[in-house]
Amino acid sequence: MAVWAAGIAAAFAVGWWRRRAGLAPEDPLPPLFAHARLLTWQMLPAAAVAAVAVAALPALARRLRWPTALLAAWAIAALWAVALAAADGADALTQPLKAPTEYLAGLPQLSPDPLAWLATFSDRLGGYTTQVRGHPPLPMLVLWLLQEAGLGGTGWAAVLLIGSGSSAVIAIAVTLRCLASERVARAAVPFLVLAPPALWIATTMDAFFLATGAWGTALLAVATARSNRYGDLVAAMFGGILLGALPYLSYGLLPLYAVPLAVVVLSRPRPPVLVALACGLGAVPALLTAGGFWWWDGVRATHETYLISRGSAQRSFAYYAFADFAVLGLLTGPAIAYALPGALHTLRRSPRALLSGSGAPGPSTGSKIDSAAAHPNLPIALLVGAALLGTFALDLSGVTKGEVERIWIPYAAWIIPAAALHRLPARGWLAAQALTALTVQALVLSPW
Repeated sequence: MAVWAAGIAAAFAVGWWRRRAGLAPEDPLPPLFAHARLLTWQMLPAAAVAAVAVAALPALARRLRWPTALLAAWAIAALWAVALAAADGADALTQPLKAPTEYLAGLPQLSPDPLAWLATFSDRLGGYTTQVRGHPPLPMLVLWLLQEAGLGGTGWAAVLLIGSGSSAVIAIAVTLRCLASERVARAAVPFLVLAPPALWIATTMDAFFLATGAWGTALLAVATARSNRYGDLVAAMFGGILLGALPYLSYGLLPLYAVPLAVVVLSRPRPPVLVALACGLGAVPALLTAGGFWWWDGVRATHETYLISRGSAQRSFAYYAFADFAVLGLLTGPAIAYALPGALHTLRRSPRALLSGSGAPGPSTGSKIDSAAAHPNLPIALLVGAALLGTFALDLSGVTKGEVERIWIPYAAWIIPAAALHRLPARGWLAAQALTALTVQALVLSPW
């Protein structure tokens, strides 16, 4: 806890000093890409939602039927994200999507021929908006499909992002139930719902990235835990399709594959399941490559525009290599800071369980792996460790220098389950998580 608090304080203190010294002119409030401000009475609705959720969530997660508990968690997570954003006014749910640097501003460039746009994407990258230049073409294609379905505009885009991002609560809970136990999943649900990343679920495209990775991982976990032979293959294939889309949504999602890899290590799926997964993984890359977009050309073009930009390329690697993890600590919250050492200690203690194959599904376990009985915290520890490994890889790459409050969202969500290690009902820790989010919302004005 002391390291967590001191690390965050040091990151902001050093950032303030750097800005006063003229060393960080691109960020008003380093390490966040945001401005300082103070909200008071505007926070009352969000504080009320938090108070009710802290009081009710542990009991709801424990007592409701599993499907009902998941739907309730999804609804409360969406409400929490909306309540936080609405502290800045009703239009705060759509305003971030209207910025000239965002995806929707570049959507007219897909008309009248999105296939031609895709084929020339890398060559014409310099003429697109900031967010489009920094990402592969799939996010724009998703928004174009939404528009073609008659659901265009910032309102429907916000519904997509908030609805899908908050649904990751269900996906992660399902994964925990498959790999560990329903008890563990229920213990994690309240913390998944009131997690500080809700601050940026409304409204950034990274919420959709989170949902894609979370549901792909959940379907993979379901495929390894079920006994329906054909159902397993279908789940694995659809999970593979979603996971295969990750590098085409954001180049920074490549290290997130550590999380589904942890699922494979834990569950030891049957060869047919792995074949179905592999077929799904190749679907999106094959379609976009056939459409004329070569991923490596996109990486090269994005890197070139990144180097000549006046944004993150100018930021200090030495400062942000440390400060980015302070932001990750802010996203995950104090409850995770307290639980993380225990999770990592479990991971350090239990390598033999992974190597011996005791994590393979047994014929009598159904929805959980055999190792959950002997090592009940191992699935949580491995998922958390995998997500942390992904953040280390991305941070040390030097690409994520700043603006990580949204980039970390797909990773932070998989670190949050460490809170399931707290002694239930853990309302004090749950309140600390909600208070962290409320404090950041009250003091920080983010463009997202």
